[in-house]
Amino acid sequence: MASPTTEEKQAVEAAKKADKAVKKAEKLAKKADKEQSRKNEKELKKLQRELVKLQEWVSQEKLKVCVIFEGRDAAGKGGTIKRIAEPTNPRVVRVVALPAPTERQRSQWYFQRYVTELPAGGEVVLLDRSWYNRAGVEKVMGFCTEEEYQEFLRSVPEFENMLLRSGVILIKYWFSVSDDEQERRFQDRINNPRKRWKLSPMDLEARSRWVEYSRAKDTMFKHTDTETSPWWVVPADDKELARLNCVHHLLSQVPYEDVTSQELVLPERQHDDTYVRPPESEQRLVPQVY
Repeated sequence: MASPTTEEKQAVEAAKKADKAVKKAEKLAKKADKEQSRKNEKELKKLQRELVKLQEWVSQEKLKVCVIFEGRDAAGKGGTIKRIAEPTNPRVVRVVALPAPTERQRSQWYFQRYVTELPAGGEVVLLDRSWYNRAGVEKVMGFCTEEEYQEFLRSVPEFENMLLRSGVILIKYWFSVSDDEQERRFQDRINNPRKRWKLSPMDLEARSRWVEYSRAKDTMFKHTDTETSPWWVVPADDKELARLNCVHHLLSQVPYEDVTSQELVLPERQHDDTYVRPPESEQRLVPQVY
C-alpha cells in the first residue's frame, strides 16, 4: 500500500483543523446560550415580583382582568401562562383551559361556557385558548357550520365591547411561530416521551393544514383586531424572549401600585408541656424509598 502523498496529508490535517474549529464554535455557542438563559431567568424573576404586585393591586381594587392566549400549536402559550401563574395566588390568578364542549354545551349560546369562566372582582383569568376556537380549529376542521362561523365573526366584536363596558380589562395575545421552529418543537415532542402527551392527533392534523390555519387567522384578525380590543402579536421563535416580552407587556396594560404588605414577623410557636405527640408507629407513613 502506497504511503499518502504530501497533498493527502495536508488535506487530512486541514479536515481535522476544520472539525476542531466547528466543535469549538459549537462549544462557545452553547456557553453563550447558557449565559443568555441565566440572564433571561434573572429578568423573569424581576418580572414575576412585579406580577405579585399586580396581583395584590387587582385584589385590593376588585379589578376584573381577562387575558386570552391564542396562537399556533407549540408556539409557547402554555409556558408563558405557567410563568405568569407560578409566583401568584391561584385564588386570584386563575388558569382556564376548557376541554371540548359537551353535547349540552354545543346546544347552548356559543359564548355561554366561556362567560361562566370570566373574572369576578379581584381576579385575573388566563384563558389558554378561548372563544376564538370557532375562528380557528372549528372553522378549519369543520366543527362548525359556515353560518355559525359567520355569526361568530359578526358577534365577537360586540361581545367583547360588552365585556369592556362591564369593566373587564380584556387583553388578547397571539403567539406567532415560524414553520421551521414549529416543526423542530413537534419533532422534539415526538422524540421525548415526557413531552409526547403534548401532541394530540388534532395537532398533527393541524400541521398538515398550515395554510388553511393561516388564512383563518388572517380573517379572524380582520374582523376582531379592533381599536377597543386589539390583538397583540408575540414573536415566539425564541421561547424565553417571548415569555419576557409578553409578561412585560402584560404588566404595562394594567396600571398598578405596590400595595404588598410590609415585612411579616413570625410569632413564637405555642408551647404546652401537657401535649404528647402520637408515636409514628401508630401512623401510616409513606415508604422512604429515597
